[in-house]
Amino acid sequence: MRPAPLAGRSSFVVASAQLARMDMLEELKQKLGEEVEKLQYELNVTLPQEIRKAVELGDLRENSEYKAALERQQFVQARLGQLRQRLSKLSSIDPAQIPNDRVGLGSKVVVQDEKSGTRETYYLVFGDALEFEEGHVTMASPIGRALLGKAVGEVAYLKLPTMLRQLKVVDLRTIHDDDSDENVD
Repeated sequence: MRPAPLAGRSSFVVASAQLARMDMLEELKQKLGEEVEKLQYELNVTLPQEIRKAVELGDLRENSEYKAALERQQFVQARLGQLRQRLSKLSSIDPAQIPNDRVGLGSKVVVQDEKSGTRETYYLVFGDALEFEEGHVTMASPIGRALLGKAVGEVAYLKLPTMLRQLKVVDLRTIHDDDSDENVD
C-alpha cells in the first residue's frame, strides 16, 4: 500500500513552475532597469565631468578626450532609448494573452525532425534573457519564429541556407501548464 501524497504538494509544484516562468519576465525587467539606472548615472554624472575636464584642456577641435566623451554620450542616450522602449514592451505583456495550446513565450517545445526522426527540445525565451542555457531559443530567432504559434501535431518549416527542415511539434508545455511530473523528486 502506497502512502497518501502530501496534501497540496502537486498544486505547490504547479504554482512553483508557473511562478518560475513568470519570474523570467520580472527578472528581465529588473536587469534592464538596473542597466537604465547605471547608464542614467553615467549620462548625468560621469560624462558631464569628462566633458568638463576635456573643455578645460583647451582647443576642442583637436581634443580627442572631448570627442570620445561626446561619442559615448550619444551612445548612452541611444542605448537608454532602446532600453526604455524594451521595458515599455515588457510591461505591456499580459501572461493571460499567451496561448494555452500553442507555442509562445516560456513554452517548452519538443519537436521531431520529419527527415531524420531525431527529437529536440527548445525553450522559447526573450532575446535579452538573463542567461541562455542549452535548448533556449529566442522568439526572434529563425527557429523561434518558425515554432511560434504552432500546436502539437503541426509542422514548423525552418529554412536554412543549405536545406529546409520540417519540425513536427510532438509535445508542448506552455507557461500555463502543470510541470509537476518534471519537478517531483
